[in-house]
Amino acid sequence: MALPRASSGLAYPERFYAAATYAGFDGSPASTDSVSSRFNSGTALLLYALHQQATVGPCNARKPSAWNFVEQSKWESWQRLGNMASTEAMRLFVKILEEEEPGWYSRASNFVSEPAIDLQTNHVSRVEPIIENGNTFPEAKTISTENGSIIEPQDKDVISEGLGAIVVYDQWIMPSISGHCPKARYEHGAAVVQDRMYIYGGNHNGRYLGDLHVLDLRNWTWSRIDAKAGSQSQESSSPATLTYCAGHSLIPWSNKLISIGGHTKDPSETIQVKAFDLQTSTWSTLKTYGKPPVSRGGQSATLVGTNIVIFGGQDAKRTLLNDLHILDLETMTWDEIDAVGVPPSPRSDHAAAVHAERYLLIFGGGSHAACFNDLHVLDLQVMEWTRPTQQGKIPTARAGHAGATVGENWFIVGGGDNKSGVSETAVLNMSTLVWSVVTSVRGRVPVASEGLSLVVSSYNGEDILVSFGGYNGRYSNEINILKPSHKSTLQSKIETPVPDSVSAVHNATNATRDTESEYEVSQEEKIREIVMDNVEPDSLKSRGQESREQLIATLKAEKEELESSLNKEKLQNLQLKQELAEAEIRSSDLYKDLQSIRSQLATEQSRCFKLEVDVAELRQKLQTMETLQRELELLQRQKAASEQALSAKQRQGSGGVWGWLAGAPPGG
Repeated sequence: MALPRASSGLAYPERFYAAATYAGFDGSPASTDSVSSRFNSGTALLLYALHQQATVGPCNARKPSAWNFVEQSKWESWQRLGNMASTEAMRLFVKILEEEEPGWYSRASNFVSEPAIDLQTNHVSRVEPIIENGNTFPEAKTISTENGSIIEPQDKDVISEGLGAIVVYDQWIMPSISGHCPKARYEHGAAVVQDRMYIYGGNHNGRYLGDLHVLDLRNWTWSRIDAKAGSQSQESSSPATLTYCAGHSLIPWSNKLISIGGHTKDPSETIQVKAFDLQTSTWSTLKTYGKPPVSRGGQSATLVGTNIVIFGGQDAKRTLLNDLHILDLETMTWDEIDAVGVPPSPRSDHAAAVHAERYLLIFGGGSHAACFNDLHVLDLQVMEWTRPTQQGKIPTARAGHAGATVGENWFIVGGGDNKSGVSETAVLNMSTLVWSVVTSVRGRVPVASEGLSLVVSSYNGEDILVSFGGYNGRYSNEINILKPSHKSTLQSKIETPVPDSVSAVHNATNATRDTESEYEVSQEEKIREIVMDNVEPDSLKSRGQESREQLIATLKAEKEELESSLNKEKLQNLQLKQELAEAEIRSSDLYKDLQSIRSQLATEQSRCFKLEVDVAELRQKLQTMETLQRELELLQRQKAASEQALSAKQRQGSGGVWGWLAGAPPGG
């Protein structure tokens, strides 16, 4: 067997110079043309400015002439960086190149030489091919740990052929991957069917993705599936168009992948259920019955038997939800559940798991202002929400994390709190509700990011956790693997005393019910059940009768504390009822005042209507008076004209008499 060697990849500044050479900044006159031809103008200018800042320093050159537009644009891009440190410029240069071309490091390996270091140092390690029984297992890149911490890997894009050898427990490792890797993303869907992990959709730089990829977990080879829309069938309402989405749920069912919900560019009113046929590589939209939930993304979708339980999420209007729906996959019928008890607050990007095919566990998630680390349990038989007491090292608040179950253990990986990614990988024993930490990472590694996926598969007969993608300042398309040991899966039982198991799921749902008599009658039976379920038989024999009595005494003391807390809750409930009664009285008085004001308002409205009628009548009379006035003026003018005519005639007649008397001739 070859001795293992470790490779840390290129550190800075060597990694920067390798990236600059790959991008085309080799100092030749044609380097500018090479960069501008490979990248868009904005990216090329930014890479140029960062390269100058890293190699020359802050811009002190004179501004080019206005007629030289290209040189002026390059100068302005460099000038905007100000006094940025050269190391920061190097880091940003490599980051932008990784976003534009995620596989640049592997393609540049022909001119990049990697220094080999001792495996015992805290760096990313690469295991050389291991030969056992004549079979060769090619190398696997591992992230070695010390004191539970993991150093951020540098050579993240190494591609090699063959099956990665998983030789360590409780540590995240990066196997060598072949084939065409999917584009870096987060908030995608992932599911495992027959040693193949399928990746669908996701988000990259705010753009929704609709591609479908498959990773063969036997030889660690990526392939892209050319999916197409299928023809209409009895179980599909219409052929499905290729949907670009993120924040959806991908669930394996029979020979299909069921995609539920998700954020899309043009969201529908209700949630969509689509199926991908693994044999024909076709998408179809499934026809459902009943009242479907509103369209959403970031929800949890948990397969329980032949049902999918949907909880929470965020709709297209960014409204957070905490409703509960169940889809029967046999009848394709939706059922909205109105469970009793206090449900989790509205949230999205949480994790959900089912225990013993009866209890639905909800952990973490986030709202618009905060993240949570609370644990809620739904008893699917009686549809009752409870919030049991968590034990052990409770994880910090987070959203965007991923979870997967191995037996009765629920592994939680990644997530963030709007400030940084979560570094520890936690495990919850779902029988005792005891948390423990499996391992911790350090630096910006993909398993400490939001929106990653986590699935369970097997390797050489042992369970392994496989994570993909995520976002922690940069988008990832890496595969990371953790093989949980028997010690980690039993760690919660070993580290925590047995009496704390009073918080077990099958007792927590009853401990919060307001049925005191039932609690007292069955208490002794519950104590025996807890002891038998959570203590090994050999341990019971060694402890003997005295240990049992101590356990019972401890549980009785906890029972008294619970009863005291229950009494306090009852007293507080009584006070709240009194306050509610007073509020109802005040509400009744306010309602009476409102009715009185409404009556007065109706009276005033009636008076106002009468006044409006009177005003209308007065306006009509005024118009009539104006008409009469005009007629009177006309008559007065006619009268004046008649009087004038009559006066003229009289004057004319009077002149004729006097002329006749004077002897004047008639003609004069």
